Amino acid sequence: MIHKDEAARFPYMYISYDGTIYSEQVLKLVSTCQMDVHKFPFDTQRCNISLGSAVHSADEIRFLPSSNSTRVTQFSRELLKTQGDWEFLQLTVSSHNFTFTGRQWEQLIYTFTMKRRPLLHIINFLLPILFFLSLDLASFFISDHRGEKLGFKVTVLLAISVLLLILNDILPSMSNKTPLIATYCIVIFGLMLLSLLETIMVTHLMERDLASQEKLRVKDDCEDKQEQVKTDNCNAEQKIQTCTSYIGKESEKQPELLPVAEEVNNSVQSEECRVLLLILKELKKLQKSLNLSPSSREEGGKYLYW
Repeated sequence: MIHKDEAARFPYMYISYDGTIYSEQVLKLVSTCQMDVHKFPFDTQRCNISLGSAVHSADEIRFLPSSNSTRVTQFSRELLKTQGDWEFLQLTVSSHNFTFTGRQWEQLIYTFTMKRRPLLHIINFLLPILFFLSLDLASFFISDHRGEKLGFKVTVLLAISVLLLILNDILPSMSNKTPLIATYCIVIFGLMLLSLLETIMVTHLMERDLASQEKLRVKDDCEDKQEQVKTDNCNAEQKIQTCTSYIGKESEKQPELLPVAEEVNNSVQSEECRVLLLILKELKKLQKSLNLSPSSREEGGKYLYW
């Protein structure tokens, strides 16, 4: 496709002594080429521009290059001072003849060879993905007992997804082969996804293990409490028997304490061990008071009751 040149056309022509006429015109050509991004961003692109006549055959018009490939390449490098994302390598010129409808046609083919500058894509894309993979591998040192490990892996996976969207905008939509960088990103994304699934499975198994351990602990606590209750009941019965025998001995020595012993014997069967100990303390105090005042019992002629 030829863009319309807005500059003024050169109205002069050069005529040499041998009859050769030179006419110069500045044209802007725009060509669309299919890109091979298999090695992106380390790819090298080649684009062809063919010049020929669609009306006149080779017998009427001849197309000959004015310079060879070396001079054309050197001249193009002097013009392309600012190359941007691309590095100009060379420009080759070749002549091609073909036959159509019994007539011979001639073409000039200019082949442009350019190489992409990969540094920008390495810094902005390849290295961040490699760093995210390193972070995902380092997350295995995080304890599985906490929830930060799972959240960290999900965050890194989302970051990789954002970079994949950026890659989709950078790469052309039509290509014959799958780019290696896309395969690289898909493999890393798959590894990180497997790592996330492994973390989820380990967390689930640990929670199940903790739940089973909690059930066993509760069961053991219940059994310990039952054994403790049985032990307390046995101790209470022994204390009741001891108190009963002690009260029986005191009643033999002091007949006036029999009603007290019977009352204690009936009440200790329904009270706890603590109440029994308090009663025993009161009995000891009463016994001491009775031993200190024997004359009061003889003079009064009556028994004392508590």
